Amino acid sequence: MAAELTAHELIAQHRPTLDQALEAIRTRAYWSPHPEHPKAYGEDGSLDMAAGKAAFDALLGTRLDLGQPGTDGFVGGEVSPYGIELGVEYPHADVDVLLPAMKAGQKAWRDAGAEMRAVVCLEILKRISDRTHEFAHAVMHTSGQAFMMAFQAGGPHAQDRGLEAVAYAYVEQVRTPDTAEWTKPQGKRDPLALTKQFTPVPRGVGLVIGCNTFPTWNGYPGLFASLATGNAVLVKPHPRAVLPLALTVQVARDVLGEAGFDPNLVALAAERPGEGVAKTLATRPEIRIIDYTGSTEFGDWLEANARQAQVYTEKAGVNTVLVESAANYKGMLSNLAFSLSLYSGQMCTTPQNLLIPRDGIRTDEGPKTFDEVVSDLARSVDGLLGDDARANALLGAIVNPDVKARLEAAAGLGEVALASREVANPEFPGAVVRTPVIVKLDGAKPDDEAAYMSECFGPVSFAVAVDSAADAVELLRRTIREKGAMTVGAYTTDEQVEQAVQEVCLEEAAQLSLNLVGGVYVNQTAAFSDFHGSGGNPAANSALCDGAFVANRFRVVEVRREA
Repeated sequence: MAAELTAHELIAQHRPTLDQALEAIRTRAYWSPHPEHPKAYGEDGSLDMAAGKAAFDALLGTRLDLGQPGTDGFVGGEVSPYGIELGVEYPHADVDVLLPAMKAGQKAWRDAGAEMRAVVCLEILKRISDRTHEFAHAVMHTSGQAFMMAFQAGGPHAQDRGLEAVAYAYVEQVRTPDTAEWTKPQGKRDPLALTKQFTPVPRGVGLVIGCNTFPTWNGYPGLFASLATGNAVLVKPHPRAVLPLALTVQVARDVLGEAGFDPNLVALAAERPGEGVAKTLATRPEIRIIDYTGSTEFGDWLEANARQAQVYTEKAGVNTVLVESAANYKGMLSNLAFSLSLYSGQMCTTPQNLLIPRDGIRTDEGPKTFDEVVSDLARSVDGLLGDDARANALLGAIVNPDVKARLEAAAGLGEVALASREVANPEFPGAVVRTPVIVKLDGAKPDDEAAYMSECFGPVSFAVAVDSAADAVELLRRTIREKGAMTVGAYTTDEQVEQAVQEVCLEEAAQLSLNLVGGVYVNQTAAFSDFHGSGGNPAANSALCDGAFVANRFRVVEVRREA
């Protein structure tokens, strides 16, 4: 296929954005090239709200033929958590045909160099950004996120994470110069002189195993980190969330072809019901990199069995908030209520355990007993979600029956401080919408420990009574060490307690948020500035995004010649 996008055009258009991204990861200051507000779209060829919805509707009941080699049929079956059958069919691949075809394009992609790969990736992200409204509906109707969250987290925030990965990949590849003149003095003899050439080379094919809840946000870092470092990428979406990643693959293939590269550098691996293709693919010798977000059980299996690959996992943890005292009691309750409610707690960063001294806490409103703190938090959640329209906009829909079952079972684990209620969604009567449940547990009881020391993914939180702040700190340490944590929060006005919590998080490698009372929440992270996970505790073996996330996706090969 003749190139339609020249290197000069791509570099001229995207190098300024790449440079801004490089500066952002250096300073960690706020920056994003992707607008968060829906009304910002509709100019410069991007889809506005109506056009994006129409584009999504036009996909329903269609076949998305990507033109991939080895297509031996088509599969589908996605049903929206809002009750809509999507009816989209995707290519099913004979991987014995597809994987060799993917590898065939790697030489030209490798030889293109780090800058060219980066700007091609930025062109892919730009085209995805232009279709943000369409992608938002695709994310909404596969993940159950409410529209605004699907728009922001599945759109600009996911695109930011992809761009962040490209920036880190570029930095690591250009750290070593392309060439060097090496001269070693030999005293009276002629010096030794060599010309050395250094080339970043890909490991092989990267496999991205997508998740149901955040298909783009969690999928883009690995996809773009591997692609930008010269690897072909095979995307294996979650069976219930294929559409957003299939559209991503379609865009990537279009851009690669127009830029003169093999479109098969990016391909889709959709699966038949019950096929379990992730295990088969993960141990193929061609697969040299794996990115996975999902359950601890399968993440552990990948780490143990995919020995031929570099495996990057984000699994599960027990996220904890320690509440010792509060300088802004109402602000704390409001912040926690939002954190517990957002997307029905179906985030790997949502707090689960709230550790509160059984003798109560000090606040700017005077002393509060354990029961008062829990009751006040329950009222705050009730107040936040009391209006059904607002509740639907924050909660979205329950993503799968397992989450609903855990929510219903949680009420039997202890004293219920806040009961979950059903919320009707007039626009989507088939949606399962539930408010959070808060259950009181005793940190000193072994039976209760079995509950709060296990992840209960979904809108379930445990208010755990502990004997003292010191006991809370030690329980926090044990929880992170044994179960892992993507996030930790703490509320305290005591400098010693603050230092103790910070020391635990430094020693156990957990990301900490202190005394959040405004519009930033413990379960949200900003690309280019915040690290999502640390890679240092059992919840994840990598962080999004740092140098370690990209540097081992390629190797540097040296060629020496006599000067």
